[in-house]
Order: sequence, then C-alpha cells, then structure tokens
Amino acid sequence: QVNLVESGGGLVQPGGSLRLSCVNSDVKRRTSPINWYRRAPGEEREWVAGITVDSRHRKYADSVLGRFVISRDNTKNTVFLQMNNLKPEDTGTYYCYSPQFEAWGQGTQVTVTG
Repeated sequence: QVNLVESGGGLVQPGGSLRLSCVNSDVKRRTSPINWYRRAPGEEREWVAGITVDSRHRKYADSVLGRFVISRDNTKNTVFLQMNNLKPEDTGTYYCYSPQFEAWGQGTQVTVTG
C-alpha cells in the first residue's frame, strides 16, 4: 500500500523559506510521479508543482514559478518542495499526491505571516 506522509511545514515570515518533504512508505518501494497541491483557507485546492519519476520533467504553477523547486531522491522514496521567497498568499495546507496510485498525504500546514 502506498502511504504518503508530508512534513516540513511551519510558520515563516514573508521572504523566508521552507522545505517540504513527501515520503512514500510503500513497502514495495514503488515509485510514482508526484504532484504537490495546496489549499488556502476558504479556497479550492490548487495544483502547485509536479515531477516525473526520473526527474526529467518538472512543472510549476505560474504563481510559484521561480520561487519553488521540486526535486526527489528515489533512494529515499522522498519528494521535496523547496519554497523560497514565501508570500502570505502561499499560506495553506500542502499535500502531495501520486496520480499513479491515487494516493494523498495528510497534508502539512504552511503559514506565511509577518
């Protein structure tokens, strides 16, 4: 069973950085493309970034392009989301998602406030 667990969220001032992690604890160590989504309070869920299994293809929402970087370490079954120059509008719960296994993590909270 694929089980995704996010971590790394927290409270940060505008302009700060955070690195989120998404660990796939699948005992069979199956890999999958991974997408990051976020949901701000009172808003719809928004796609943020995605990465293929081989890391050759990475895509970003316009709102985070140039500030966020998605990467992965398949030896650790982990996908990262490095978030730089954070803005208050980046506040929300961040989720990772495997489209291959249709699995969501439980989310990690990011709050950007000064």
